[in-house]
Amino acid sequence: MACGDPKQAKKVEPYSGPIEEINDVKLLYSEAAMLKVKLTTAKQLRYVNDNRRYPKPIQIVFYGPSGDEVTTVRSDSGRYDKAKDIYVVIGHVEVLNKQKQEKLLTPELTWNPITKKVYTDKPVTILSQLTGEKLYGIGLDANQDFTKYAIRKVTGVFNVDAGI
Repeated sequence: MACGDPKQAKKVEPYSGPIEEINDVKLLYSEAAMLKVKLTTAKQLRYVNDNRRYPKPIQIVFYGPSGDEVTTVRSDSGRYDKAKDIYVVIGHVEVLNKQKQEKLLTPELTWNPITKKVYTDKPVTILSQLTGEKLYGIGLDANQDFTKYAIRKVTGVFNVDAGI
């Protein structure tokens, strides 16, 4: 052996980046041959564990029983966690319920397609275009089309019928 420090082999980390990249994505979810949810985004990255990341803005449309658009969701980005089977949308999340004419604003929202529930632990704002009411709170639980929801810690300005 020659004089000097022995060379150590470099440790090579396994690749952990995306294994697939898809552009102009449109995912459709249906039940009993009826379209229920449509997700569109410019890019999807899939990983070896089948998790997916959506680094570009996302639009999700929820459809009612008669096939009409009930609610739309927009966000800056999102991800799908295969192990938990949940979708999480992140950044400037805006939910528009067309039937109730309400807008929900929050930084993050999670959708579980199995339970058909949507929830968050983050701050939420709900604006009613019909009444002008503004509800604020921390945390929200809703059905997937946002026709029914509950704010966990609520504050805000809202109308109350006389005589109550």
